[in-house]
Amino acid sequence: MTVMDDLIAAGRALVDAGLSPGTSGNISARDGDRLLVSGTGAPLGALDPSDFAVVSLGGTVLGGAKASKETPLHLGFYGRSSGNHAVVHVHSPQATAFSCTEPWSRASAIPPLTPYFVMRVGSTPLLPYRMPGSPQLGDDVLEAPGEFRAALLANHGSVVAGISLPDAVERAVEVEEACRIALLTASAPRRELTDEQTADLSQRWQSPWTTPTVD
Repeated sequence: MTVMDDLIAAGRALVDAGLSPGTSGNISARDGDRLLVSGTGAPLGALDPSDFAVVSLGGTVLGGAKASKETPLHLGFYGRSSGNHAVVHVHSPQATAFSCTEPWSRASAIPPLTPYFVMRVGSTPLLPYRMPGSPQLGDDVLEAPGEFRAALLANHGSVVAGISLPDAVERAVEVEEACRIALLTASAPRRELTDEQTADLSQRWQSPWTTPTVD
């Protein structure tokens, strides 16, 4: 399969998982020394090769469809690490709802309620609200402290990076599930994983996790 085939399959998977309502969301992947980014207004469940823009790693549009206005957000993750080969940004309902709440800690907006969130995603900071499409979104990703491979965008949605498109899609699904569980337990006394438990999971699964410090 080509990178284009993988992108089309990833778009369908995100829609099938209920993470991309309407024409919301965008995806991208490295293809050699360039990126393929879904175009503006392209429905992720019905993508075809004409729906992708070709963009350099420096952000220059090289051809194809009109690049998504959220391209700077994707470039931020590619700029953070050469190990990031795919980026998924969605306005999924649970993650978007949770992005409207106060973060659990500076390092992770989402609390460690299940081992799967810590294992598969890890620290997920809340980045500041910006107008959708703002170039500052990319700067926020690049400049945010600590190690992370997913983030919530305040009042906006989620963005995740992966070593492959299936990896990024799986991570986006896990972020949605973690936010759903956090919302379901918000009004009740809840039991979070301990610092020792999260540290053990992070070490075993090589996932980024920052234990909150007491100010």
